[in-house]
Amino acid sequence: MKKITLLLALFLIITSCGVKQTRNMLSSGDYDGAIKNAVDGLRSNKNAKGKQDYVYMLEEAFAKARERDLQDINAWFKDANPQNLEKIYETYVQLNRRQQEIRPLLPLRLLKEGRDAIFPFDDYTDQIVSSKNSLSKFLYDNSKALLINKDKIVIRRAYDDLVYLENINPGFKDVAKLTEEAKFKGTDFVNVYTKNETNMVIPIRLENELLDFSTYGLNDEWTVYHSNRQKGIDYDYGLIVNFRQINISPEQVKERQFINERQIKDGVKNLLDAQGHIVKDSLGHPVTIDNMRTVRITIYEFSQLKSCQVTAKVDYINFKTNQLIDTFPLASEFVFSNTYSTYKGDRRASDDDYYQYFDRRSIPFPSNEQMVFDTGNDLKEKLKDIISRNKFRR
Repeated sequence: MKKITLLLALFLIITSCGVKQTRNMLSSGDYDGAIKNAVDGLRSNKNAKGKQDYVYMLEEAFAKARERDLQDINAWFKDANPQNLEKIYETYVQLNRRQQEIRPLLPLRLLKEGRDAIFPFDDYTDQIVSSKNSLSKFLYDNSKALLINKDKIVIRRAYDDLVYLENINPGFKDVAKLTEEAKFKGTDFVNVYTKNETNMVIPIRLENELLDFSTYGLNDEWTVYHSNRQKGIDYDYGLIVNFRQINISPEQVKERQFINERQIKDGVKNLLDAQGHIVKDSLGHPVTIDNMRTVRITIYEFSQLKSCQVTAKVDYINFKTNQLIDTFPLASEFVFSNTYSTYKGDRRASDDDYYQYFDRRSIPFPSNEQMVFDTGNDLKEKLKDIISRNKFRR
């Protein structure tokens, strides 16, 4: 019984909060928010006394929303501005959608007044079709006019309008073709390439890795990067990776020698007392202890080392004006290292985590070309970061 009472109290609290929120929306003019809340509240047990507030507020919110929308539509028609055509169409759609949300709940009874709540529904089919046709014609004609413009930002507005037109009126005239045209004309095409200002040959593999923009994931809705120029494309921008300097250290092998000593267990021995006699336990058995002894090892450690530093700069070029937009530094370092060891003495005298070096051997140093190539992953990540943070259009 106590559990049922708690659940009922919780239900009443939730309902009260929902009613209060709906009333606040209604008072602030958010009629559609109030309608949504009221409809949600009435989906179950709509005839319960506790739901009467929702019915009253739904009736009031619907009437006020309908009156406001029809007044707006009337004002837009009088203004005769074609820019209002979208508002007129969307408002008619909204009027119809609002009715469809409420219709499944009808009838809704107002118990105190002994009547059904009043929702004056209208058929907006003709208005929706008429306003959609007028809007479609305007969007189509206006978009075609905008496509003649040389400004890509303007063309992108045409693209958005054409996508919207296709959404509300699929298959209208040649909208699909015009949308494709707007997409191409509104896109910034960037030609990406490298320049070598060093006295070394840049490995072709490194260039290919850096210029493989399909792995960067950088193409956005309006920017496409090409490492190879394509016919029929007038490139807007250039992104140039200028290699400025490549420093490769000599191959180095460093040696060092050191000695380790360690106490290790070497079996067991009898425990002796101060007089040198064997100590026995209560059963007469000899007491044994670990036999510890000191072992020694001489370690000869060899460290192979070779490093490569690549410095470059990334230039953003505006091909339309042939001007430098911005420059960003780009640098990377790759270090080849290998450590191995030999020894004399007892291996157990070394630290346990040092054993790995005894199993290694000298390996060939990578070539200079390989060293330069091995900077590639880091260079690529840094280049991606530069491009992600610095767009051509800001």
